[in-house]
Amino acid sequence: MFLQRIGNKGIRLGTLFDRAAARHPANPVILDHELDVAPERGRRMTLTEVADLVDDLASRLWAANVRPGERVVVHKTNGFDITLLACSAARIGAVPVLLSPKLDGATVCELVRRVDRPHLVTDQDKLDRHLPAEVFGLARQVLVTSGSHEGAVELASLAGSPRVTPVTMLPDHPTLVTHTSGTTGTPKLAVHTGRTFQARYRPQGTVASLVDRSEPIAIHVSFVHSRMFTAMPITILQGHPMIVLRDDDPEVVAEVFRQAPPGLIEAHPNTFLRWEVLVDDPRRPLANVKYFSSTFDAIHPRTVHLMLTASRRESPKFVQMYGQSEVGPIAGRTYSKKRGADADGRCVGSPFPGMTGIRVVSRDGKRPTKSNPGYIEVRSDGRIVTYLGEHERWEKQADGEWWRMGDLGYRTKWGCLHLLDREVDKIQGIDSTLEIEDTLFARLPELVEVIIVPDDNGTPVPVVCTRDDKPLDLAAWKSAVAGLPAMAEPVQWKLDDLPQTATTKIKRLELARLLKAERTAG
Repeated sequence: MFLQRIGNKGIRLGTLFDRAAARHPANPVILDHELDVAPERGRRMTLTEVADLVDDLASRLWAANVRPGERVVVHKTNGFDITLLACSAARIGAVPVLLSPKLDGATVCELVRRVDRPHLVTDQDKLDRHLPAEVFGLARQVLVTSGSHEGAVELASLAGSPRVTPVTMLPDHPTLVTHTSGTTGTPKLAVHTGRTFQARYRPQGTVASLVDRSEPIAIHVSFVHSRMFTAMPITILQGHPMIVLRDDDPEVVAEVFRQAPPGLIEAHPNTFLRWEVLVDDPRRPLANVKYFSSTFDAIHPRTVHLMLTASRRESPKFVQMYGQSEVGPIAGRTYSKKRGADADGRCVGSPFPGMTGIRVVSRDGKRPTKSNPGYIEVRSDGRIVTYLGEHERWEKQADGEWWRMGDLGYRTKWGCLHLLDREVDKIQGIDSTLEIEDTLFARLPELVEVIIVPDDNGTPVPVVCTRDDKPLDLAAWKSAVAGLPAMAEPVQWKLDDLPQTATTKIKRLELARLLKAERTAG
């Protein structure tokens, strides 16, 4: 789209921190953890110090014979150094491929095989406890960020290597490979270029520009997700202090925010759900937040309402964006205290003028409506260029400049897009499982998760999780489901037992499979 193309020179991840440090050298980067690659740096650095660390790590990778155009898989214990290692690889012209720390060893091996003999950056814990030995045969070499392992090169042993001049790759060259959520099977490897990433920057940068530059922006986003590589540049290039969270534990977060109150927070929907308890925290960790922002998945109106209630700022806003790893943000809407909990949670907003487009394609020749939703297709210059090793799968979702999201929905006469369900999650006889889940959240404050999946007969089964795992109040449940479509009796699970993606989305198909196995076992 034309506004995404104006001045688009590519995101240039390798020199990102150099450029930010040149503008705002003393601006802080605040962490809630130490970096495995540099624990001596502590939890607070300036942009100048982070830029130096990225340069240092790039020189070590070069000393390990990583060269321009080669692929570097990063799969290590969770931490912000995953993101910094990606920038370091890009700095010498290599292509970072980021794999979630949550992936199992077999899946990692399959994805490494698909990448075709990459350099693998990991750590001792992953090699000792999670990755099968065959990974050594699939990689060109194995580098460890911490600890040691036979057959692996320690990055620490390469400290002090001569610094290397940054390598500039063309904007349309691959700059980063991330993977999809894997909610429907083995994740796909999404190939981004410098230009497609820069195109994603435009819609999201507008929100951050509304916050005073002196106010920190807090980010709790998967370090391997493409959103990290737009949220981070927006923050540091605009001059905001940056808070990077690995942990979403409310107690940890409350203390970090008490010391450095953020003006804007970017996080996963399920993270905000977990932070509902912070509304009543005496430290008032959310009091200074002017904007809450979430891009990854449907968010429940109850959570939006509680976040806005926790803010003491004048007219705080909750910004919800609809998008996907493959295309970036496509549509957006804002909630306020006046239009929060009672607003339609299925409405995900309108496209960004001049930047993104949306159409809903009929499934049966009839106009898409709430009771007969169609396929949601979108267009954006932020679209990935292929799935690595699976271009035919990319082609199945691409129709010229349009991209099928795998979601079902419809548009109102005002143009607002309503998201009802994923195609694979559609249950016969129910307009929208997401809408029912929204209703149950609003009626039952003790719920921290509810996912509706079908059993073998197609009957909707609600899987519920309660705060502190307290037994579900069945009388309250019976009252809450009044007027809703017929469902099976609720099944209560612990939240930690639900299968989750890197961005904390629940893997619904996997949950349905696990539920079936549990019932089969009696």
